[in-house]
Formats: sequence, structure tokens, C-alpha cells
Amino acid sequence: SKRRCKARVRLALPQVQRAPREYGNDVAGVVSPGNVVTTGAVTVDGIRSPLLQAGPPRAREAVVFVHGNPGCSHDWEDLLGRIGEFGRAVALDMPGFGRADKPADFDYSVQGYARHLHVALIELGVERAHLVGHDFGGPWALAWAAQQPSAFASAVLISTGVPVGYRWHALARVWRTRLLGELFMATTTRPGFRLLLRRGQAKPLPRPFVDRMYDDFDWGTKRAVLKLYRATDPRMLNTLVPILSGLDRPALVVWGRRDPYMGVEQAELQRHSFPSAEIVVLDHCGHWPFIDDPQRVGDTVIPFLRRQLAA
Repeated sequence: SKRRCKARVRLALPQVQRAPREYGNDVAGVVSPGNVVTTGAVTVDGIRSPLLQAGPPRAREAVVFVHGNPGCSHDWEDLLGRIGEFGRAVALDMPGFGRADKPADFDYSVQGYARHLHVALIELGVERAHLVGHDFGGPWALAWAAQQPSAFASAVLISTGVPVGYRWHALARVWRTRLLGELFMATTTRPGFRLLLRRGQAKPLPRPFVDRMYDDFDWGTKRAVLKLYRATDPRMLNTLVPILSGLDRPALVVWGRRDPYMGVEQAELQRHSFPSAEIVVLDHCGHWPFIDDPQRVGDTVIPFLRRQLAA
């Protein structure tokens, strides 16, 4: 049975003691520059999360990629392969997204996702994590980090973090409204989805990227999105700020100036949680900088993570 946490972000993370397993070595999935990205899966409480890995599969220290809404592990293929040249990198499909299981009774909340990540990392033998988060993947990962400070090494926050004084964007307000959110989901079409993702973009996102997201945007994902947004109050995440700021882990914040969902002013506000953060704003990028300008993002993120893994 799944245990629900009564406290806001005081997660009752299970203490799992088991031998680490090897995943991601069975099938070669994607060949990225300089490295092979392999596929696998990890199962937590009966919920299967497909994953991508690169680099030494038994390393106890890893860069851990956490996608957002409506992403999946494949968002990170380019960065994953490049990091595999000098360290272990792991990316999961989180419950309700991508090709992960999408059960109706999963705890689709920040707390629920943090618990899933916690056990998945134990299963994968990751004892020290350098987090890379995007969108809702930031709060999921940072909620885990606040509860596991000894395992939390550094953070790369791409259009995400702990929101400060944040007000929901228009689409989130629709999703948070009962019946209206369900109506939106029921009437979403592929052309409409493509049009929606044009918002804030200097140029359209690549068609294969958008179509892959839409192909994964089945009713299980739609249900997960509605439950997640309705379970989340940005103000409750403020309890993470004093914990994270006290740790002051190395952090890199990357933001698209044209982001219509998380305004660029939030980039500088991440210093509340990471006082020593490096902040990079990309003028011509929207909410997905790693897709809009993969070269610039890679040239920013890779040296930062190389330094952290060498520390």
C-alpha cells in the first residue's frame, strides 16, 4: 500500500535497504555525441519508470535528470550522452508521464514524486546526486534534496526552482478548475497542442519533439496533470527555502527570457534557496531552453557538472 504524507514537504521517505541493481544495460537506445545512451527501467511500489542512462552504470555518484510537465526522460538525450563521457547520468520517466505507469491511485503531488524519486535512486545505487530539473521536475527533485542533504550534491535548474511570489499561469488556472480542466483535456487535439506550445517561442519547437509529447499525452498523463496541479500550492514550497539556503549547494540556474509559464524574474529569485547560484538568462529561449538552444545550454551546463563531479 502507498503511504501518503500528511505534512507539506516533510516527506516520510521510506528507509529502503537493499542491494543496488544494474539497469539500463540491456538495450542500446540512442547514440549521442561521444557516448551511447542505454535504456532500462526501475520499479517502485509496483510502478515502472523507464529510464535512460549513460556513463559508468555502477557509479554511486550520478547526474540525475528530472523532467517536468509534459516531459519525459527523452527530453535529456543530448545532455545525457555528453555527460556520459565523464560521469554517470540517469533520467527517468516519472509516474504519469512518458511511458511510465500511470495508475489512478498514485500520489500525484510534489511529495509523492519526491518519494518515488527517493526509492528509485536507492534501487539504482545512486548515493550522491547532482540534480538537473525542468518545470515541475525542479520542485520534485528539490523536495527530495531537502530531505536527503547528505545525498544532494548540486543542482541545475532549467526554468524551474522554488517559486517565490508565484502566480499560476493561465493554463495552470484552467487545469486547477474542476470540469473546465477535464473539458480542456477532452478537447485537446494534435494541432491545438502544437499551437499551444508556440506560446513564448521565438521559433517553433521542433515538430518531432512536440509530436512525441503529444503521443505521450494520453488520458493517464492528462489525469496526472490535473491531479498534480490541483494538489500543488506554490506557497507550500516556500518551506523548502530555509532548508536549501542553509545547505547552499552549488547551483546553476538557466532561464529563457521569453518563458510564458515561469517568468524570468524567478531566475534571480532562486538565490533565496541557493545564495551562491550562477544565473544564466538566454534571451531568445522560451520554457524549453535545452530544445530552443541545445548548444548554448550544453556549453553552460556541461562545464558546471564536470566541475561538480570532479570536486
